[in-house]
Amino acid sequence: MNTIEATPSPKVHHGRNIKRLREMLGVKQEYMARELNLTQQAISKLEQKDVVEDDILDKISKVLNVPVDAIKNLNEEATFNIIANSYHDNASSVNYNCNFNPIDKIVELYERLVAVEKEKVAMLERLLEGK
Repeated sequence: MNTIEATPSPKVHHGRNIKRLREMLGVKQEYMARELNLTQQAISKLEQKDVVEDDILDKISKVLNVPVDAIKNLNEEATFNIIANSYHDNASSVNYNCNFNPIDKIVELYERLVAVEKEKVAMLERLLEGK
């Protein structure tokens, strides 16, 4: 008689996975608490839970900017790749290409200030001539 041995699935600890992801991303508990409208202590307790409710996992995944599956099935290598790819995607959207030269703007501002000062001096000279 053939019997198939069932290999026990590894026990998933959502809270520990959340903590590991948060630390890998350099996110503080205080930031997560603020974003989720919770206290830092609530985040700490959440990171100790074996299973976290799906609606909370969804909110956490948005704050950490990682897929819910990354939290549910943390695999160090796969998670690192997900984080690296999502960071790369976000980093490219954060880069701001300035379409003007900031020094030119400073020079322009300085020239306007000098013109206003010249007008002020001219007005004061006219006032003094009138007396």
